[in-house]
Amino acid sequence: MIDVALLSVIRRWHLREGISIREIARRTKLSRNTITKYVASDVVEPRYARRKSPSQLDAYAAELVRWLERNARQGRKQRQTARQMHAALQAQGYTGSYARVAAFARAWRRSAQEASRTTGRGTFVPLAFAPGEAFQFDWSEDTVRIGGERTKLQVAQFKLSYSRAFLLRAYPLQTHEMLFDAHNHAFAVFGGVPRRGIYDNMKTAVDRVRSGKARDVNAHFAALVSHYLFEAEFCNPASGWEKGQIEKNVQDARHRLWPSVPAVATLAELNAWLQERCLALWHELAHPDDPQHTIASMWTIEKAQLMPVTRPFDGFVEHTKRVTPTCLVHVERNRYSVPASFANRPVSVRLYAERVLVAAEGQVIAEHPRTIRRSHDAGRTIYDWRHYLSVVQRKPGALRNGAPFAELPAAFKRLQALLLKRPGGDREMVEILALVLHHDEQAVLTAVELALEAGAPSKPHVLNLLARLVGEAPPAPIEPPQALTLRIEPEANVGRYDTLRRARHVA
Repeated sequence: MIDVALLSVIRRWHLREGISIREIARRTKLSRNTITKYVASDVVEPRYARRKSPSQLDAYAAELVRWLERNARQGRKQRQTARQMHAALQAQGYTGSYARVAAFARAWRRSAQEASRTTGRGTFVPLAFAPGEAFQFDWSEDTVRIGGERTKLQVAQFKLSYSRAFLLRAYPLQTHEMLFDAHNHAFAVFGGVPRRGIYDNMKTAVDRVRSGKARDVNAHFAALVSHYLFEAEFCNPASGWEKGQIEKNVQDARHRLWPSVPAVATLAELNAWLQERCLALWHELAHPDDPQHTIASMWTIEKAQLMPVTRPFDGFVEHTKRVTPTCLVHVERNRYSVPASFANRPVSVRLYAERVLVAAEGQVIAEHPRTIRRSHDAGRTIYDWRHYLSVVQRKPGALRNGAPFAELPAAFKRLQALLLKRPGGDREMVEILALVLHHDEQAVLTAVELALEAGAPSKPHVLNLLARLVGEAPPAPIEPPQALTLRIEPEANVGRYDTLRRARHVA
């Protein structure tokens, strides 16, 4: 093939200067047919004809395209690899190499990606929202150091679609109770509830995705939606652009917030910092659609259109458990104590984001801070020593080595160390501890501390000091029944006393 420069010379000689094809062939040593072809076809740049070589894969190309199209619709874990496709084609009689199949698959994917950039998913319509119309929600996963330990967290992210006001709150897990708690905090910070909530098809909200927009909504999530009176809208599967604002917020948070997280000791401390930092960013960031205003000023406009929050949603997940003979219920590999009177009985365990409630007979009988452990160890046991007082009243000897009583307040431990040296000290200590069942625990602790300072701690001494602290009133006068009322009221007569004295003196 001739080069571009020579082709340009040939065209200029013949078309501009009128030199004949024969003369040009003599000058360039090219055939007259070649020169005629390039001049007559008006080609300005020489090109090789596209070469099409037959391949053993041609007979199987249609089948391979069907497999690749099916792969594109499936999840990552369900897709066939190129190696598996090659093996399947070999079973159908293909004798070519794996490299040819892999090259075909790469070319097909490049073509599909190019098509997606110009049509279908690659084309979007800008969205606009009215004040108070909608919010968007999504989970993200981030890692933070809490108490010096690197901890993986699930972060609930909310964003109001009009004002772009956003809030982040971190949790150990993506569970129903965490989701409920996140909504309670978000609506409290936003100052109200929008008319719609836009979500992806998360498992804590959707039990089953049906065709189109139809969804089988989880009963727990439906209760949340019913409480706050907003409409839940779910995106199509694998269509993150339908809630693009919160998707972008997840990316923005990774360089706006997480790199500047201070050293924190607890998750509650981290969430307090996240809320404070989000509110500060509202005042610092310009609104993307109206740079003359900040997010905070647009939120002020939107807040007036939000439905006021009446009360937080009482969001918990309930389980029925049986109490063990050691007065414990097992929850998530951990154990929580309940009052001894409920041992060996079924109870209802209510899991909240940060606490565990145990209910029975229509009332809450125990409450503990919730413990969530990621490691696969034996779990922890969380005691409340007050739950075991009725047991040690019958078995005072169990007080010495009872595991629940290792967490007694310091004043009680000092008193126990002294009393256990005396005969009957176990029972006396149990009776002092039992005072918390009828009096304020802080008052009992103060009475014990005063008795220890006086150097003579004992049950009577503690009772005396406690009575002074609580200021017990004298007993009310007793009204006798009508049958016991005196007909003649007694009179105070000191003269009778003098008469008795004189009679005794004469005798």
